[in-house]
Parts: sequence; structure tokens; C-alpha cells
Amino acid sequence: MARGMKVSRLVAFGTFALLTLAPIAPAQNQNFKRPAPTAADWAALAKLPDFTGVWEVPMDGPGGGGMQFSGPSLTPEYAKKSQELLANAGQDNTTANCLPPGMPGIMGQPYPMEFLLTPGQVTIVIEAYSMVRHIYTDGRRLPDDPDPTFFGTSIGHWEGDTLVVQSVGFSPQTELTFHTPHSDRMRILEKFRLVDPDTMNIETTITDPEALTQPFVSNRILKRHRSWTIAEYICEQNNRNYVDKNGKAGINLTPPPAPAAEQK
Repeated sequence: MARGMKVSRLVAFGTFALLTLAPIAPAQNQNFKRPAPTAADWAALAKLPDFTGVWEVPMDGPGGGGMQFSGPSLTPEYAKKSQELLANAGQDNTTANCLPPGMPGIMGQPYPMEFLLTPGQVTIVIEAYSMVRHIYTDGRRLPDDPDPTFFGTSIGHWEGDTLVVQSVGFSPQTELTFHTPHSDRMRILEKFRLVDPDTMNIETTITDPEALTQPFVSNRILKRHRSWTIAEYICEQNNRNYVDKNGKAGINLTPPPAPAAEQK
């Protein structure tokens, strides 16, 4: 009996492991091998624009969120889908389940983000949802058949003082804009450049032949705060959003209890 129970547990564990590991897909660009950085590669970073440090999207910019745009021009099919998403927003709310917005929305969250430059890569550490974007500048190409992810796969290169980034392969759980879905053919082009030493402009162009009748272009401003650091962000801590047994999203507005020291 004991041996049978042990085998059953092993089978159960093996099944759990398979279920857990099943979504893990092979790494992209398996045929690309990044060379080890040389002293010259590290020295070359000093010649690039200084993007390092913590940046913030000012929420008092035109339209809020530091962004300027007039809204995407949707095809009839996706305009209808957008209206359906908006109508069901009270029931189908990814925020209630602590799902991050992904691209392109994550770049406009009202939380700081830190840029790190290393040879062959620009890394963006985003405080919101403790997310990390990897932009590869090591010469690899975009994957032909990317695995859909919240950030997609981002490949960049420098054109003078501008970082040009192409991204493809986005999860269907992400949105083109607020309550606006996209197809699996969406592509995002970003151009990062410094307007002044502590101001960055990001020009974003989204194309999607199924969802958009024309490219959707926007500009976002970021401000640098050299004394800031990125804080820990745990979505489930003090999470007031919830989804009830019927799948309807809601928010608990009851004030949290006072600390024990204040209750005495």
C-alpha cells in the first residue's frame, strides 16, 4: 500500500510538472550566439546617449500619461470588438487578476522605469508589476514565428542618437489601446531619443493590417529623476480588485484595519 501511494504521488507530481512546464516554449533565435563583450564594446557604450537612470511618465501631459495622440483608426471588425470589450469591462477585467497590461500599455503606466545599457542589450526595469523588457541590440533578427508574450520580442539598433526598436509577437491578452484588441499581426516601432539631458521622447508607431486602417502614431514624454530608485511592486499586496463567482470584476473600498499600535 505504501509503495502504491508513493508511485501515485510520483505520477501525480510528474503530471503536475508536465502541466506546469508545458507552456514553456523554446527560446527564440536559437541559432544566434551572442559573442562575449569586449573592452571595446564596453567603451562604445560611453559614446551612446545617456539613457541610464529612472524615468517617469508625467501624468499632467497632453491627454494624461505624457502621451499625445488622437486615437487609433479601427477597421469595422475591430471597432465592433472594441465596443464589446468596453461593454464587458465590468466583468472581464484583467487588472482584477493582477495581469500586466503588456505592450504597448506598460510603457505608459504611472510608475517609474529604469533604463540599463549593456553591450548588445537595453533593459527596461518597470516598477509596475515588476516587469522587465529586453531590447536586443546585438545584431540578431526578429523571429519569423515568435511566441506570443506580454512584451513581445524586441530588436533594436542605434541610428545616431536614436534607439530604434521593432517588436512583434504579442499575447492576445494585451490591448492595442484601452479596451482595443489587436491581431497577431500587430507590430510596434519605437524611437527613443533625448530631447534634453533629462527628457526623453518615445515615438511609437503601431501597425496592424487587420485591426487598423492606418498606422497609429503617438508620442510620449518621460522625465528623468536621478535620485530615484525602483520600488518593489507586488500586485496581490492590498489588492482591492476581485472577480466574484460569476466572473464579474469589482473593487473593495472598505478601508484596511488600523495597525495594532493605533488600535490600543
